[in-house]
Amino acid sequence: MTSQQRSLFGLAGIIALSFATEMNEQVSAQALPDVAGALGLSMDSQRWFSTLYVTAEIIGMSVSPWLAVTLTLRRFSFFVVTLAVLASSLIPFTSILSLLYILRVFQGLAGGFTVPLLMTIALRVLPPPIRLYGLAAYALTATFFPNLSMAFAGLWTDLVNWRFVFWQSIPLCTLSFLLLWYGMPVDPPKHERFWKFDWKGFLLIVFGMGSFSIMLQMGDWMDWFNSPFICVLGLISLVCIPLFVLNEWFHPLPLFKFQLLGRRNFAYGASTLLTFVVISLSSSSLPASFLKSAAGYRPEQIYPVTLEIAAIQLVMLPLMAVLLNKTWVDSRVVSFIGMTCILTACIGDFFLTSNWNRDQFYLWQALQGIGDAMIVMPLLMMSTNTLDPSEGPFASAMVNTPRAVAEAVGIWLLQLMHRERGSLHSDRIADRLGQVRYSLVQGTNPVLQRPAPLTPSGEPINPGSMAALHAQMTRQTATLTFSDDWIVLGSLVVFLMVWVCVLPVRTYPPRIVFQSK
Repeated sequence: MTSQQRSLFGLAGIIALSFATEMNEQVSAQALPDVAGALGLSMDSQRWFSTLYVTAEIIGMSVSPWLAVTLTLRRFSFFVVTLAVLASSLIPFTSILSLLYILRVFQGLAGGFTVPLLMTIALRVLPPPIRLYGLAAYALTATFFPNLSMAFAGLWTDLVNWRFVFWQSIPLCTLSFLLLWYGMPVDPPKHERFWKFDWKGFLLIVFGMGSFSIMLQMGDWMDWFNSPFICVLGLISLVCIPLFVLNEWFHPLPLFKFQLLGRRNFAYGASTLLTFVVISLSSSSLPASFLKSAAGYRPEQIYPVTLEIAAIQLVMLPLMAVLLNKTWVDSRVVSFIGMTCILTACIGDFFLTSNWNRDQFYLWQALQGIGDAMIVMPLLMMSTNTLDPSEGPFASAMVNTPRAVAEAVGIWLLQLMHRERGSLHSDRIADRLGQVRYSLVQGTNPVLQRPAPLTPSGEPINPGSMAALHAQMTRQTATLTFSDDWIVLGSLVVFLMVWVCVLPVRTYPPRIVFQSK
């Protein structure tokens, strides 16, 4: 077997490792109430448990390509596998909160290290004619794994044991280790690069992007700039991020190569992937959150809604790779059609009512799944097609770090919408109930299939009548708020539709570009 063929086993090992680390994040997020109950985490601790992962993931994605080149892909991959297994194995046995946070940070670093590693290896080992299939494997981390996580969350929490939320990564990491050991090429390390390590850039991104991520995720919980802690984080990020950009621009061996943004297609890919990750919340987080809050569903009952999108990706991503390999196909047109599908789905979801359950989401989720694949594959093709192989690590860092930042931005956007629009809808419903207060005693009752909650004297007609009225009011508020979420995400899709018509230029399959050279 040739070294090129063995490298494909190494790529398969990285895909297995990506699956394991992505599940660490997504499944634990979906099963967080059960995990928090088992570990005894308060509401504050739960938020820090999620925040620390995303923050560590951002830092990991920014330095992963540099470390992979310096330590070699083989050695660095083994390190990431070991880190992921140790962190995931020990969390269920941890009762000390500070140690739990440390292990969660290690989990986030492992996840951040892995995804850029997948892109770097795919760009290195795959020849141009089949490179799009490797990018399809990378696209799984953005569109397939997150939508598969709900099924695993329901399996572990409702049918097996909550500890498997973390232990599920052990067999996958074991498989990954074996594939990497067999297939990953043996290269000499470049330890001399440590003498030129961009320490200033590293510290600036740790403090700048770390502060920015924590501020976005914890700001709403801490009442934003009424909290001195959030004010300090905002000041640190405001100072460090511009300094980081300036430092990277002039450093001889930077972590990020911002000069790549001068290429229109790469700038389009880096910016669009950030927005795409936020938009993908419309097909993953929002339906699940609505069914939890409005219908009281458990993960075991929700997973068919998100599993539909995961199944579509297994068909659509290879199909997009085949289609985009045709010279007559314009990737910009494919992206525009995908955005149209997602916009249609957002408009359909906008008309949801409090009586919706899984059945009403299936059609719109199908459109979401088709649109996701039709956006992410052309995006990856356009952003990587004109890169020189030596620029692969820089491109990997600059494409993936905004993707991790987008997770924090998505959390901030949904928290903002639920606070602002949720408060508005709650006030309006309460005001309306006050205006028609007599209908709570006589006439048409606003609570379906229940008697009027009050007697003519103003007393509750039974012990649970007011609680039922409050539950219905909360449900209607949630319905209106989620409806607003979908229309906002739909507006972002319209922005992307304009963006794809303006910024990128026509690109061709990778083999065409390399033949022309």
